[in-house]
Amino acid sequence: MARLIPRNFVDDLISRSDIVEIINQRVPLKKRGANYEACCPFHNEKTASFKVSAAKQIYHCFGCGKGGNAISFLMEYDRLDFVEAVEQLASQLSLTVPFQNNATTQEQRRYIRDEKFALEKLLQRISQFYTKQLNQAIGTKAGEYLAKRGIKKTSMANFQLGYAPASWDAIIKNFATTHENRQTLLQLGLIINKGQHHAYDRFRDRLMFPIKNRRGQIIAFGGRSLDGQEPKYLNSPDSNLFHKSQELYGLYEVLQQTQQNLPYLIVVEGYLDVISLHEQGLPYAVAPLGTALTQEHLRRLCRYTDKIYFCFDGDNAGQNAAWRSLTMTLTQMQRNLTFYFVQLPAQHDPDSFIRAKGHASFESLLAQAPSQADFFFQHIFANATTLDAKNQACQQALILIRQMQDDIYQKFLLNKLAELTGLTLPELTQKPNVNTTTQTKSNPSSSTALRLFMALLVMQPNLIEKIVDME
Repeated sequence: MARLIPRNFVDDLISRSDIVEIINQRVPLKKRGANYEACCPFHNEKTASFKVSAAKQIYHCFGCGKGGNAISFLMEYDRLDFVEAVEQLASQLSLTVPFQNNATTQEQRRYIRDEKFALEKLLQRISQFYTKQLNQAIGTKAGEYLAKRGIKKTSMANFQLGYAPASWDAIIKNFATTHENRQTLLQLGLIINKGQHHAYDRFRDRLMFPIKNRRGQIIAFGGRSLDGQEPKYLNSPDSNLFHKSQELYGLYEVLQQTQQNLPYLIVVEGYLDVISLHEQGLPYAVAPLGTALTQEHLRRLCRYTDKIYFCFDGDNAGQNAAWRSLTMTLTQMQRNLTFYFVQLPAQHDPDSFIRAKGHASFESLLAQAPSQADFFFQHIFANATTLDAKNQACQQALILIRQMQDDIYQKFLLNKLAELTGLTLPELTQKPNVNTTTQTKSNPSSSTALRLFMALLVMQPNLIEKIVDME
C-alpha cells in the first residue's frame, strides 16, 4: 500500500525547519548580507554561486541551476527519496510522519522505528566483536588470508572487516544473554535454531564483511569460508533491515567519495573485487549480495550516475552474468544513460586483474569496454555460424529489442540489426500475416524466412558451396 503524506504536514515541516542549519551541517556556509553562500556541492566550481536564503527557506545555485527547500536538499545531497527525506527531517524535529492509507497506528510506527534502531545498534556491536577477533590471535587465519590477497589495513578498517571464530556459539554466548536478545538474533539470521532448545551461530570460521545501507548503518553480514566449508560465501538472510535484492555492497563507501554526481559506477561480483578496486584507486565499485543483479539494483545505480560499467569474471559464468545484466538494462534504458561491458581475460576476475596488471591496465579495459549496443550484437551473433543459428539469433535480438521503452534507441538497434542481416527495416519489423493460406505457410519462398535466408547468404557467401553440395 502506498505511503501518502498529507500536503499540510509537508508544508508545516518545511516552515519549521532551519534550512541554513541543515545545509551548514553538510556544506560550510558563509554569511553574505541577509543570505548565506558556499561553493556548490552539486558541481565543481571555484567561485561561490550556491546561495541560501534564511528568510525564504530556500537554496539556489546560479551555476548549475539546482535549488529548492530543505526536503529537496536532503534528497539531492543525502541521496534520499522523498519519503526518506521527510522522515529524516521529521525525526530531527521529533515529529512522527502521519502517513495516510496506512493501517498502522502512530504508536506502531514509532515502535517499528525504535525496533529498527535497536537492531542496527546490535549489529554494530556484533561487527565490533568480529573486528576484535580479527585483530587478536584468534583471527590469525583470516589475517593471513587477507595478507595473501594483498588487502591493506586501511581497507580492513574502512570496510570494517572481521572474523567469526570457529565456534558454534560465540555469538550466542556474547549476545544471546536474554530470551529477547536470542529472538532478535534469530530474526536477523545470525543464529539458527536446532530443535526446540538449541541454536548455533550461522557464521563460523569465516572472514566477515559488514553490509551497510547507503547511510552507513550495518544491516547484515557476508562471510567467506576459510576452512573449505560450503558455501564459499554466505550472506545473512533477508530481515526487517536487509533485502539482498535491493542492497549493494560498497555503495556507502562509494558515496563518501563525493556528494556530486559520480563519474561512473563499476558493478562487480564479489566483496574482494570491490575492496581491491577501491584500494587501487578506483573507488566506484559495488557488488550485488549473493544474488544476480535485479531491477531494483539497477534503478538504485541509475540514481547516482549516468554511466555504469559491468565488470564480471572472465570465465563463462561471468560472461553469462554480463549477458543477464545487459538484457535487464534494455528495459531500463533512458537517453541519458550509458552502459559498458568490460571483458576480462578468462583467467581473471577484477581483483586478480588489477593486482596483476595495475591501475592503468584496468583503466585501459574500461576505455575499451564495448557499449551496450556493441556487446549486445557481439553476444547475439557470437556463435551464429550456420543459417539456422543466424536466423535464431536474429529472432532473439528482435524479441529483446521490442522490450525496450526508449523508442529512439530501439530504432537505433533495429537499424543496426538490419545492417548486420542485410534485411530492410520493414522486413524486420513487419508482423506475421495471420491470414496466410496453407499453401503460403508451407512455401518458404513467400515468407520473411526466405528474405532472411538470402540476407544471410550475402553475409556468408561461402555457404553457397555447401548448398550446392547438398543438391
